[in-house]
Amino acid sequence: MYPGKYALTSPGRPAAVLFETGEVLTYGQLEEDSVRLAHVLYDAGLRPGDVVALLSDNDLRVFEVYWAALRSGLYITAINHHLSPQEIAYIVNDSGARALVVSSAKADLAAAVVESSPNVGLRLAFGDDLPGYRRYSEALAGASAVPFDYQPHGAAMLYSSGTTGRPKGVRPQLPAGQIWEGGDPMLDLLGGRFGLRPDTVYLSPAPLYHAAPLRWSTGVQAYGGTVVVVKKFDAEGCLRAIEEHRVTHAQFVPTMFVRMLKLPNEIRARYDTSCLTMAVHAAAPCPIEVKNQMIDWWGPILVEYYGATEGNGFTVTDSATWLRKPGTVGKPVIGLLHICDDDGNELTAGKVGNIYFERDRQIFTYHNDPDKTRAAQHPLHPNWTTLGDVGFVDDDGYLFLTDRKDFMIISGGVNIYPQETENVLALHPAVFDVAVLGIPDSEMGESVAAFVQPAAGTTPTAELADELIGFVKDRIASYKAPRTVRFVDNLPRSEAGKLAKGVLKAQSGITLSPLIS
Repeated sequence: MYPGKYALTSPGRPAAVLFETGEVLTYGQLEEDSVRLAHVLYDAGLRPGDVVALLSDNDLRVFEVYWAALRSGLYITAINHHLSPQEIAYIVNDSGARALVVSSAKADLAAAVVESSPNVGLRLAFGDDLPGYRRYSEALAGASAVPFDYQPHGAAMLYSSGTTGRPKGVRPQLPAGQIWEGGDPMLDLLGGRFGLRPDTVYLSPAPLYHAAPLRWSTGVQAYGGTVVVVKKFDAEGCLRAIEEHRVTHAQFVPTMFVRMLKLPNEIRARYDTSCLTMAVHAAAPCPIEVKNQMIDWWGPILVEYYGATEGNGFTVTDSATWLRKPGTVGKPVIGLLHICDDDGNELTAGKVGNIYFERDRQIFTYHNDPDKTRAAQHPLHPNWTTLGDVGFVDDDGYLFLTDRKDFMIISGGVNIYPQETENVLALHPAVFDVAVLGIPDSEMGESVAAFVQPAAGTTPTAELADELIGFVKDRIASYKAPRTVRFVDNLPRSEAGKLAKGVLKAQSGITLSPLIS
């Protein structure tokens, strides 16, 4: 399955729409431009296994570059455009990219990496002219629109978010066969479990450089549906897009749910979202109260999954199952699940440990980092791999996430998982955003500290800090409540909704109020 199939039968069908401007990319255009770009890449000397790097905002050209790489046996590496020039150059160089395609909307970043990425032989820019880059449209205009007879299947080689350190390139094995041949279990899952079809209209409110938005959006195109892309998430804007485009499927992260739930009731009621048949969410555990409120609002159409850029495993749960087992992320549909202690011993149901997925072969490596690849593997079973998350399974085999191992707080010998405390605080009306960390404590080793970005119009005070601490103690065990609250102007969070706790710990310039406890 690939978009060329639909270019033959329905060339005028929208493959993607940019919500803010109404720009449309048809399947006919997507097919022709991806074929032309494939020729440009080939003429520049790229061959199967080589890498094309992409630096762009949410622009419809992203899909042309993706499918050009996929039909050429190439890896595509989409880069977070919020990184610094040095970080972007690191990814371009570390990936071994031989071509770099950029959007002129990111002109400053594109210009900054020219000299620091000398091994890139082909540079293309769409939009305005950029020094050091060939104009994308001119390159395509001079290329053939006839597909190659042999079009080996490529893949995405994306870099992890780096919330706990430097980004890691996740290099999967290239699929066997040609672009129109099957064999991708994730693509099969999107059509089977998630019901993608030619009449699917999918809302993508997150940055396309992230794994889930890119893979889901292109998966929709593999099935002939339409992707509605928004430049940047806006709570009311998403509701408007759902109504105007009669969106059937959408994907969110829990932070987006919280933002939408905090809209005034009159705004939420203004938009008709009855066209939605599935609201998918992932990236972080969803607070139970938040998910209950979303189901009350949209009905039992929420589907949650647990997976990652590495693609080593995948669990899914629907609303009906989740309502019976609140907090679960479901059972595995890709990979076999194992919960192990730090020595690799399997744990029984209900015991918290490291989450491993078993596959029949090694699914991925961390590019240029064999130590990280080995660290992700089980000490006895190399085909069992972990993402660094911890959790447990119940007696029925359903997985429950606890947190990332790196973020666990050990206070007085007791393990505390910050996500649980964050989930409670996120529901307080005075809280816009929150992160919970362990800070050094001379008595307890570590103590729980909450970093809170107040809601608009809220004044941070000692009284509010005490109220937030009491709010947590009223809902979960008191030892999980913060000992201290620090009010911040903002928190380092990716556009995909992930808290960059490693950045928060290291960030010396974050504006903090005096410590309130």
